[in-house]
Amino acid sequence: MTTTRRTIAPGTRGGEPHDQGQPGAAARRARLLLRWYPRSWRARYGEEFTELLIADLAERPRSWRRAADVARSGVLARLASAGLAGHPLDPAAAARSGLATLACSAAAFGVVGTAMSSQLAIGLQWSVPGDHYITVAMDLMSGALLVFAVLALLAAIPVAWAAIAGRSGRRAGALLRPAVLVSAGALILVVGGRHFGNGWPGTGGSWWAAHGLVPSGVAAFGWATTMSVSSFWAHPAMLAAFPAAERAWMVLSPAAAACLVTGVAQLVRRTELSARAIRYEMWLAGVAGAGMVAFLSGALCWVTAGVAGPQRLFHAGTVDLAGLAVLVVALATGAQAAQQARAAGRATLAGQAGQAGRPWPTRTPGR
Repeated sequence: MTTTRRTIAPGTRGGEPHDQGQPGAAARRARLLLRWYPRSWRARYGEEFTELLIADLAERPRSWRRAADVARSGVLARLASAGLAGHPLDPAAAARSGLATLACSAAAFGVVGTAMSSQLAIGLQWSVPGDHYITVAMDLMSGALLVFAVLALLAAIPVAWAAIAGRSGRRAGALLRPAVLVSAGALILVVGGRHFGNGWPGTGGSWWAAHGLVPSGVAAFGWATTMSVSSFWAHPAMLAAFPAAERAWMVLSPAAAACLVTGVAQLVRRTELSARAIRYEMWLAGVAGAGMVAFLSGALCWVTAGVAGPQRLFHAGTVDLAGLAVLVVALATGAQAAQQARAAGRATLAGQAGQAGRPWPTRTPGR
């Protein structure tokens, strides 16, 4: 009597490759190729794809086309997982991934932008700029940072509400770790920023007549929380002259910021947001994009204005030019993530309308 059973590809055990002679060599190669894909993709499709790869390796031991195709598909899968490319299987997850990447891009933009703004604030505390473009730059940058702070609070409300609503059962465990990361990172930054802000280099200067929208206390806090964005890292001898506590803070503060941003991104990815909440977040993203453009315009005004004032207080150095490049990359990445999240959000709304038996509203010609 003949029995039928599921065939397990050579070199695998329960879908996981292991080393066993020549089939084991194919399994190792399949495992390496599989690393091109993100972890979530491997958890869902890894076993089946490993079997296909091992079978193909048996037929074609050497094929650069196969390696290139796997690499290309893996990079696209990683971009989709990061919300930077389409995700045809789960529009809601794609929307959340896009929002999470957008939040990371905005955070990177905000950190570097705050560091650049605080440098101008120090100069304005001690000297009146000879070039009016410096004042224009400070006004644009300060206004944009104020908008970012308000938008961050508004964007956190629906995410926090959805996270609290889904705190029961298995979902509570998935949300606990990012909530701890957010709380710990925020606490460290607030306490450390308040403490080290007392050593702000602008303290003792003249009244800041051209301060624009940034009070000196806010400028000091911004300087303290972004002390790690500094060219002193390239000058170890000068860095060694800093107090040990400041050097420790320059290492701890970016780690705390990374914990905060990572926790926010994980909360956004793991929290079930309604289609209305996604649409609300996308509206805020549009306003944030306009704020990024305004800030970048102010930064360009500063960099292109040249040196003004005594003691080169308003000089834009190499670290500022590098920061400008980071701002451009963050803006481009955020725009791409917002575009993908917006498309996924529309698909989610269309799916919900279809499940409810309602026709999906479309625009009429000329409207």
